[in-house]
Amino acid sequence: MTRRSPVWHPFTQHAVQPDPEMIARGSGAWLETPDGRRILDAISSWWVITHGHANPRITAAIRAQAGQLDQVIFAGFTHEPAEQLATKLLSVAPAGLSHVFFSDSGSTAVEVALKMALGTWHNRGEARTTVVALEHGYHGDTTAAMSAGARGLFSQPYAPMLFDVARLPFPHEGAEQATLDALEAICTTRKAAALIVEPLILGAGGMLSYPPRVLHDMHEICARHGTLFIADEVMTGWGRTGTLFACEQAGITPDILCTAKGLTGGSLPLAATLSKPEIFDAHYSTDRARTFFHSSSYTANPICCAAALANLAVWEDEPVLDRISALGALQDEKIAQFKGDKRFTNVRRVGTMTALDLAVVDAGYLASAGPGFTKASLARGVLLRPLGNTIYVMPPYCTTSAELDMIYGTIDAAASEALAGI
Repeated sequence: MTRRSPVWHPFTQHAVQPDPEMIARGSGAWLETPDGRRILDAISSWWVITHGHANPRITAAIRAQAGQLDQVIFAGFTHEPAEQLATKLLSVAPAGLSHVFFSDSGSTAVEVALKMALGTWHNRGEARTTVVALEHGYHGDTTAAMSAGARGLFSQPYAPMLFDVARLPFPHEGAEQATLDALEAICTTRKAAALIVEPLILGAGGMLSYPPRVLHDMHEICARHGTLFIADEVMTGWGRTGTLFACEQAGITPDILCTAKGLTGGSLPLAATLSKPEIFDAHYSTDRARTFFHSSSYTANPICCAAALANLAVWEDEPVLDRISALGALQDEKIAQFKGDKRFTNVRRVGTMTALDLAVVDAGYLASAGPGFTKASLARGVLLRPLGNTIYVMPPYCTTSAELDMIYGTIDAAASEALAGI
């Protein structure tokens, strides 16, 4: 009898899904099993890998830091990698952000942001507690982040843990004004504490996109009403939308910005929540009760900070934005074959990301075509993991034209196989 692994995997229904693939190595856009079978990573291993697996500059920085300082408590102590990283982050982030709070994942970066926002109003003595979020949004799986995300399949079992959030209708094409009007009304009648959005494109909500002018107008409404604007750039940051941060395309600086995933090039878990001075100042006091009460044992881990510094050095020294621009143009070329194909709807691209929806009756995260598509793709040596009936491609920036041909050829074949199986 084969021994079952004791590992409980994320977003995995072990009763119906096949045993996970064992991966031994990664290089560039490729993963490799212990027996040498290669798998093309078309989704950057859950959206984190930017320059490619095992980037030599990042791995060298990790090795060097591990031999010097591996970990130190970050309350009452600091270290050079964290200090350098905070300074460099603020130099590349939208102008006007002034402070950096480190954590260890996208979820915790959002958790920190929401606590900062509510703590700011509490410390100012103002009763503003309403959090506003976009319909279909996803901000992570910790309690506050899940509260801000869409309610439904992911959150239903945990409803007693979650707090109420005011929802804005998603700004679908032709209906953008309804979103702006709803935000104006909530800010006016409820004196909202904060709005949290994924700038330009919603990730787990189905790769839904909206234009920069809508992001700009939402920010303007918040500024007019004193509502804090939180940009969740966990997925959209580090070039995914075509610019370093998506907010750049709207010409805005959020009050609070969350970043993770590509912060270390995808090599190690590290997150940061950046804030404007007013947020820090609301917590700065001789009254110790106004302290920002949040921590993680591994806050600003030196090895993770060293990896992030190496990632920033890659951005500084190499033509990363040129690679991103070229990759985006190639993505346009490759996905064009599916426009007009009756198997698909809503073919789209934002930056280096493309998406298209399988034209199936049972749409949504549990769409029956999803598992079959993943299985068929993996059999062809490509890692693709649809969001229900939404197929997306989010490759590392080193991905070549020939590798994209393999990805889109796999989409063509796997879609037919998956649709035939339902």
